[in-house]
Amino acid sequence: MQGKGVVKFFAILLAIVCLYQLSFTWVAHKVENDALVYAKGDTASIKYKNYLDSISTQPVYPILKHDYQYVKQRKLALGLDLEGGMSVTMQISLSELVKKLSNNNPDVVFNQALANAQVDTKTSQSDYITLFVDEYEKLNPNGKLAAIFSTKDNQDHLKFNATNSEVESYLKDQASTAVQQSYTILNTRIDAFGVANANIQLQKGTDRVLIELPGVKDPDRVRKLLSATATLEFYQTYDNSQAFQVLSNINSLIAAKIKASKKDTAKAIVNTQTAKKDTTASKGSLALLNKVQKSAKKDTSALNKSQADQAPLFSVLKPMVYADQSGQFQYQPGPIIGHAEIKDTAKVNQYLRSPDVKATIPQSMKFLWSVKPLPKTKTFELFAIKLAGANNGPVLTGDVVTDAHSDVDQKGSPEVIMVMNSDGAEKWSNVTTEASADPKNKQSIAIVLDDNVYSAPRVDNPIPGGVSSISGNFTTEEAKDLANVLKAGRLPAPAHIVAEAVVGPSLGQQAIHDGLMSNLVGILVVMIFMVAYYNRAGTVAVVAVLINIFFLMGVLTSLGAVLTMPGVAGIVLTFGISVDANVLIYERVREELALGKSLRISISDGFKHALSSILDSNISTFLTGLILYVFGTGPIQGFAITLMIGIITSLFCSLLISRLIFEYMIEKGWDIKFSNPWSSHTFKNANYAFVKNRFKYYIFSGTFILAGIISMSTQGFNYGVDFVGGRTYIIRFDDKNVGVEDVRKIIDKSFGSGNEIKTFGSDISVTTKFMIDSATNDADAKVQNAVIKALDSTPQTHITKSNIVRYEKVEPTIANGLKKSAVLTVIFAIIIISTYIFIRFRKWQFSLGAMVATAHDALMVLAFFSLFKDVLPFSLDIDQSFIAAILTVIGYSINDTVVVFDRIREFLSLHHAKTDDPKEVINDAINNTLSRTIITALTVLLILLVLFIFGGDVIRGFSFALLIGVCFGTYSSICVATPVIIDFGKKDLR
Repeated sequence: MQGKGVVKFFAILLAIVCLYQLSFTWVAHKVENDALVYAKGDTASIKYKNYLDSISTQPVYPILKHDYQYVKQRKLALGLDLEGGMSVTMQISLSELVKKLSNNNPDVVFNQALANAQVDTKTSQSDYITLFVDEYEKLNPNGKLAAIFSTKDNQDHLKFNATNSEVESYLKDQASTAVQQSYTILNTRIDAFGVANANIQLQKGTDRVLIELPGVKDPDRVRKLLSATATLEFYQTYDNSQAFQVLSNINSLIAAKIKASKKDTAKAIVNTQTAKKDTTASKGSLALLNKVQKSAKKDTSALNKSQADQAPLFSVLKPMVYADQSGQFQYQPGPIIGHAEIKDTAKVNQYLRSPDVKATIPQSMKFLWSVKPLPKTKTFELFAIKLAGANNGPVLTGDVVTDAHSDVDQKGSPEVIMVMNSDGAEKWSNVTTEASADPKNKQSIAIVLDDNVYSAPRVDNPIPGGVSSISGNFTTEEAKDLANVLKAGRLPAPAHIVAEAVVGPSLGQQAIHDGLMSNLVGILVVMIFMVAYYNRAGTVAVVAVLINIFFLMGVLTSLGAVLTMPGVAGIVLTFGISVDANVLIYERVREELALGKSLRISISDGFKHALSSILDSNISTFLTGLILYVFGTGPIQGFAITLMIGIITSLFCSLLISRLIFEYMIEKGWDIKFSNPWSSHTFKNANYAFVKNRFKYYIFSGTFILAGIISMSTQGFNYGVDFVGGRTYIIRFDDKNVGVEDVRKIIDKSFGSGNEIKTFGSDISVTTKFMIDSATNDADAKVQNAVIKALDSTPQTHITKSNIVRYEKVEPTIANGLKKSAVLTVIFAIIIISTYIFIRFRKWQFSLGAMVATAHDALMVLAFFSLFKDVLPFSLDIDQSFIAAILTVIGYSINDTVVVFDRIREFLSLHHAKTDDPKEVINDAINNTLSRTIITALTVLLILLVLFIFGGDVIRGFSFALLIGVCFGTYSSICVATPVIIDFGKKDLR
């Protein structure tokens, strides 16, 4: 083996990197276990959260001293289907955006076109702007959109004489900007939850944003916060030196109240006038602050209780003061008056919102937190905001901003250029002139989004004309985000929730248990089978598989991938892929040994001859994973990432690591056997007439598919909620004797027909389309209450809100889009893989055979799911995970087909004389590779059977689709793909 040293080096390096990456998960798990012990097993308690908050910036990683926050960000992330939580799909309302851009034009034709386009989105794959323009031109063929959208504020982008095509381009640009801006705002709001492993994705080519919040406990708060319209405002600020006196007064007032309550608990009111007189001098406050800070340095775990009583506010909010060279305290210039750890912000807010404290704060002053913590900390800054005008509000609102974009200044540093309309420019000039009037004390203007300070740049000079340059210590991404925020007021495109899923923690824990069980049993099945069939060589394969899983988990963690249940399925399927490569190699080695070659040469030739089949089959499967990742969403992407990484690590382990182990065993003189007595002659000298009986296979497949097509046309499928739209509730009844029929009678009586009731493990799933078209804010609550009320009609089915452990909602708009994109994804996958086969085998017959086989497998699985949808004791749903299964089946089928094709190509190149009948040569090639085909299929089927039994109801339909898909894929690679080559190849195959 050449390059043995290089392989060893990379293997050791990869092992070290994976070990390091996985160590974060182990350390984080230890810290969280300690917190669990401290909270007496209650993860929802304040004690549990406070423990983790207190240790967030403390070193917890041995030797390297990484803090818990650093460790937690790098541990293996679990998806919400494993951890519980909430998934939300937000759709940006482009119809409202277009209305805003037209200044709410009352034109009847214009508004009718908007309404028609909204209806068209439910059945068309075109974007909303295209549909709107088409509808407008249908209703008013000679109408000019420029007359509606061209205004003095956007005349630089859109002229009064612009064509409809130019207006369409302008609207698409604005729509793209609005979607990106909404993404930034939603991302900012998500940060406010402090959810670990939160995932927010802008779905490319759409106006939707996917948000996943594992572990979130308050879905109502999520809905309210995400659906709120963004409010952008500009405020003048107070300098720290001005605001400190107010903070000092507040601190003394609270301290006086604490002191009074200790002296006499019956007295709840303190003389605030006395407190004010005693706190006008800053020297006393600074001296007290000095005491508190010294106390904190002596005991970093907590402030001395008596010192905290003397300075209650300053014990949780650190003022922006510092000691100069003479030891005197000085004020930090700027509008930031203090900072606090996230765990202390609630206490600070409680102090500041107290009625007595509010009375001491000037009416023109209010305090706002920064939108994000300081880099690499959980520390938020508190700003002193100056209220202006008779209404004590901002000096400007966001609707005066006409444009904003990121740029670079003369030094190459990122900056943001902001442009205002004429009214805004005039006010901005006055505000900036006032802020920069004192050359020794330049003031700042706070940019506030949703009552959080996004940025507070200092004003160096008056800014006439309305064009401002905002610079600072921005990264390129931060500059882009700020530009999007500045456009929030001008282009308010509200975001509406069109799909959501809430998973209860108990269901998440069950999913984790099921996933781990399926993995462990899957590994055990692989180990037993490989050792039983291939003897000592099987042990080498087992070692390679275990190393492969170690590398796979390490790479997933290092990439920050989120592990979901479909991801767990991808890991289990990776076992099969890894074993497949070893089976190919071992079968080749056995052939070489049968020719009388030595063990060393047989192993060398076995690896060499199997390489082509292994690469072709794995590349085709990798292409399937790539298509899944590009076109899939959520769980499908998680599955695709796991599958692609698993293929790469499998190739490395099967081709290189196992080869190194064999080389070592040969050097040590160990006896290596590739079979046991019972398995040494399996499928040897097989001579089945596959080619001769091909028309029987055509009839069987054709009949089954035809029956399936008829079934699809008549009774259809059991569509999952993400394909039909509706609301699904997973209900855990207290009475375990409640059956599906009991629930169906009650639900159908209350909501009419068309509901779907089925078992979901020990729970029952209720799906209804009741009020799915309602756009009211309280529709979700009404439907849930209606379900609870209906089931509460009998003592046996009595439930409360707590019995609903999972909730999903999808509107028909997104459901129709999913159906069409799923079909297109499958078609595109078949075309891409067939093209790859054509490039590799140089004959169109091979490509056609692959295309027919993959389409055959997809149709066979679809036919099965339609024919048996109400027959089997578990649900056969068509949903997003099913699409992942179909594409995986296509990948497996191609994997299997390519191996057969590879052997056919090899045999045809060896037997191409005129006396050689291509049909017999191809039949011999199929029989020659039959051992590998059956063994690989059997191994994968065993793994999928484990997944089906132990994987849980969350992915039972998914694993069953894979199970029957592998059966059909194995059948098609032998009985469908190959006959197509024969019947279309004729003499071209010689």
